[in-house]
Amino acid sequence: MHRMNSDPLRIIGHPEMGRFHVDVELANFEDMILARNKQLAPEKIRHVVLPGMVDTGATKMVLPEKTVKQLGLTVVGKARVRYADGRKATRKIVEGVQVTLLGRSGVFTAIVEPGRDVALIGAVIMEELDLLVDCNQQKLVPRDPDYVVSEIE
Repeated sequence: MHRMNSDPLRIIGHPEMGRFHVDVELANFEDMILARNKQLAPEKIRHVVLPGMVDTGATKMVLPEKTVKQLGLTVVGKARVRYADGRKATRKIVEGVQVTLLGRSGVFTAIVEPGRDVALIGAVIMEELDLLVDCNQQKLVPRDPDYVVSEIE
């Protein structure tokens, strides 16, 4: 039997298993490209450091609507989401989110959630950045400290 916790986006069996907080650095990747091409001063790149909840049961990244506005991210579509209590909703999808965790970076899409205060970091980001979950110490660790390891066959 599952029970709900305070996060309506997730059904869990144990309140702490596979869930813990980290700080995540987010930036507008379009701004970064403009700065790289000397069309925007580097100090004008919109970026934030935000508390994040790593959730091994989540797939996508979910960002607070206020953070999406602060970063000026581009809406590219919509997604249907289902909450732990059975509610369903349609939410915006944004692209061009530069995510940096433990010195590793990648560009991702995210689902926008009104009223949310922290980022939800799901499996897609952990897989792409080759970060593993140490459940005992409740932290993310790189599989290899020097390289992203990619399984290709």
